[in-house]
Amino acid sequence: MSDHAIRNRMLPAAVMALVLSGCGASGITSTRIERALETTFANLVELQASRMGLRPVSAPDFAVTAICHRPADHHGAGAGEWSCTLVWQGPDRRTLRDTYDLVVATDGCFSATVAGENLGGPVLKTPDGRQVKNHLYAFEGCFDPT
Repeated sequence: MSDHAIRNRMLPAAVMALVLSGCGASGITSTRIERALETTFANLVELQASRMGLRPVSAPDFAVTAICHRPADHHGAGAGEWSCTLVWQGPDRRTLRDTYDLVVATDGCFSATVAGENLGGPVLKTPDGRQVKNHLYAFEGCFDPT
């Protein structure tokens, strides 16, 4: 068999192998999203409490737990729309539960928007009457999807 004939037979196999190499499992999983969301949310709660003039509480003290799933399918992985429920300890140590709608990009970055009104609107009034941005209403974050 000539070198030309061998190359012609190997080329389709090489192209197919290259195409299939990009079809592996997604690095965007519920576990990675949950970890990133928990950390981002806890840091934002700490910032929000400070801006509201509440007693200082560190991010780990909020004990945030996220449970995320894809509403459109049951694969539990991949970019697109996700829904996440957060269970956390408020500054007054009450257990709170909030749901967020997330849009997750293929690079691991996400946009989260609260799905209800438990956390108020985009602007909140502080105990002393000031108005401040509600950092918990809508926010963005990223994680490593590799």
